[in-house]
Amino acid sequence: MVRTMAPPFVGSLAFGNAFGTTIPVVVQNGEAFADKNAKKISACGVHLQRAALCVKKHPFCFLSRQTFVACLLSFAAAGNIMAAETAPGNYFNVRNYGAVGDGTNLDSPAIDRAVAAAAACGGGTVLVPAGTYLSGSIHLRSNIHLVIDSGATILGAPQTMEAYDLTEPWTNNPYQDGGHCYFHNSLIWGENLTNVFITGNGTINGGGLVRSDGILDRMVGFNHPDRPVTNQAPPVRLGNKAIALKLCRNVLIRDLTIFHGGHFAILVTGCDNLTVDNVTMDTDRDGIDIDCCRNTMVSNCRINSPNDDGLCPKSTCALGELRPTENLTIINCQVSGFEEGTLIDGTMKPSKNHNGRIKFGTESSGGFRNCSVANCTFRSCRGLALEEVDGGIMDNITINNLTMMAVPDYAIYITTGKRNRTPNLAGISRGRNILISNVIADGVGKMSGIQIVGLPGQPVEGVRLENIRLTCNGGGTMADAAIVPKELGAGYPEPRKLGTLPAYGVFARHVKGLELANITVNFITNDLRPAASFADIQGLEIDNFKPRVAQGVKAALFADSAGRVTIRNSPALQDSVKEAVKRR
Repeated sequence: MVRTMAPPFVGSLAFGNAFGTTIPVVVQNGEAFADKNAKKISACGVHLQRAALCVKKHPFCFLSRQTFVACLLSFAAAGNIMAAETAPGNYFNVRNYGAVGDGTNLDSPAIDRAVAAAAACGGGTVLVPAGTYLSGSIHLRSNIHLVIDSGATILGAPQTMEAYDLTEPWTNNPYQDGGHCYFHNSLIWGENLTNVFITGNGTINGGGLVRSDGILDRMVGFNHPDRPVTNQAPPVRLGNKAIALKLCRNVLIRDLTIFHGGHFAILVTGCDNLTVDNVTMDTDRDGIDIDCCRNTMVSNCRINSPNDDGLCPKSTCALGELRPTENLTIINCQVSGFEEGTLIDGTMKPSKNHNGRIKFGTESSGGFRNCSVANCTFRSCRGLALEEVDGGIMDNITINNLTMMAVPDYAIYITTGKRNRTPNLAGISRGRNILISNVIADGVGKMSGIQIVGLPGQPVEGVRLENIRLTCNGGGTMADAAIVPKELGAGYPEPRKLGTLPAYGVFARHVKGLELANITVNFITNDLRPAASFADIQGLEIDNFKPRVAQGVKAALFADSAGRVTIRNSPALQDSVKEAVKRR
């Protein structure tokens, strides 16, 4: 309930109705009357100047006295209300629409009423003040600014309350998992909207959201693309995302904390002009997936996701068409793989899975182009992954200024493959024009440091790595050095699928136009593998490569298929090059 200390006001105003007729309005004791016979009119919760427009649009809508008083608050100053003044904005406090905020009563219907009231007047700010608001699905609309204020928590309802929307009908292909196919079964969602803003210093606590979506996979026929999608599965109320937006334009998500976000803390698909800034995500599975989006900026975010990917651009077939993720900037972000909740509470406990990371892919049917990642940190999680395996193209990618600590498995992973989760695929996955610079990584796992792997007959093209310093854990054996890694082929693109590699620092295969400049690789525990291994390379330039090498171990291996090799300022590689020349 809104209370005001303003003195009673009695006055008259004039509004135009839907037919252009002027209606005299009397404001008395906080209520508006269309005439002296006390027929109420509605101001739809906005200030008086906008009320005229609202009445014109909605001449038969009504509000409570409390709501109308809330409208007048912005006009109360020094005991007077001046009708000619304008309010700073259109505010719709969810408590005025029945929200309790005690963590027990289901408040999402009241929040929806506040959103609907704002939308009815052309838009406005829906305020969620301090309190805990137990919620099922909350429905966003165009031109709405949802503010989750300091001390406010939107808490996901338990699944047993059946408070989440039913999954919508699915008629597209089954080339991506069920989590990417359904949006309506989310805590906060919107589709085909314009001007959507979710901000504030409050919290979204997923609460009852689940991380699993096996039932959704079965509903869409995931992993069985040869079977027709019958859409005969009954819908379910499986809440599994904190925020889901589909086909929206002009989106801002800022200053929030999202805890336990289900399968996705944020899933945005097919959105244009998207900004995500200063958001903390501490969650059990994916932090944010940016799928088939254009003109996106992700900045100043902290994302902890021990059991899945942290910041994950994708390009699925969920829209029923091939659409790239393009014009993407990721800057000043932190990703980690601590136990869920320990980023927020500051204890930062290492997890068993330590996944986290920034990963492009795996779903990549539409490809990635014109993307930039800069000034990001990785901690207790896997490293950077650039994966194009579904027949798209990964083009014009720049990565700059990364620092990594305690990164198991690898620091940098670039791969193409032919998993080919794409309908009517005519081409083959391609990667080209990739620049990675200014990277420092320590605590890199034994498996590998840097992997750059294309396809036989379709190499990754135009890759340059410069100013990189790796400190690996080491521990590789002579048996590890003799390993010949299998081809990825149609497999899932993950370094673990190939296992330990024969070089602890750089492993490159099926690459055309590879440049390495100012690269230093080191190990903590003695490693009996070479620092680098090159095979099926068409054009290799190395400048100032400084490896640490165990006694009796070659600095690098150059297979006979490594052609047009140029090496400068790298004394440690000279013997390896001479040996390769002799073999030929």
